[in-house]
Amino acid sequence: MSKSAKFIAIAAAATIAFAVAPALSQGKKKSGLGRVALPEEIAAWDTDVRPDGAGLPPGKGSVKEGEALFQEQCAACHGEFGEGAGRWPVLAGGQGSLKSEGPEKTVGSFWPYASTTFDYIRRAMPFGNAQSLTPDQVYALTAYVLQLNDLVKEDFVLSRENFASVKLPNEKNFYDDDREVSEKHFWNKKPCMTNCKVEVKVTGHARVLDVTPDSKTGPKVD
Repeated sequence: MSKSAKFIAIAAAATIAFAVAPALSQGKKKSGLGRVALPEEIAAWDTDVRPDGAGLPPGKGSVKEGEALFQEQCAACHGEFGEGAGRWPVLAGGQGSLKSEGPEKTVGSFWPYASTTFDYIRRAMPFGNAQSLTPDQVYALTAYVLQLNDLVKEDFVLSRENFASVKLPNEKNFYDDDREVSEKHFWNKKPCMTNCKVEVKVTGHARVLDVTPDSKTGPKVD
């Protein structure tokens, strides 16, 4: 059985086990499907990392090590300096651009936590070969991406012990969903549908993709 087939088989078994477990605990008749997931199978899926570093695996990696890995496994899509190749995501730069017409949502300009970067690399990268990196390699790549965004120095070594000390610039702009409190005064069981007096304003725009020319830059048409 191939590695991918084994992974799919384990995932299916774990999913069925979790679905069957509640029924068994309630004393219902056994369906005869699945089995209880093994601890190592659960551990394989339990990879989430909290902003405070909880859930991080043991390990460490330096910016220098991350640079070598990045050029080998990431630069083809993300560019040598995280600038993005073609239409692939940009990872670095964009500081101060979020309020502009063309916001650049990179790790350094938009993302709230270093744990988001670590989690995504660990879980989904490199493209086409996800979860092939060791913990040390993930630490190194995370450190390098942070350095590309001028968030750590070139000699920085990222580890579980110092992970929580890394702060991203846009963290303060992320907060818990408070709409039940902050927007409750907008709620109305009988909303206005015709001849409404409420003034409508455009408060933001989607990213400009330059597909519709404006009056200043568009071609003149006779």
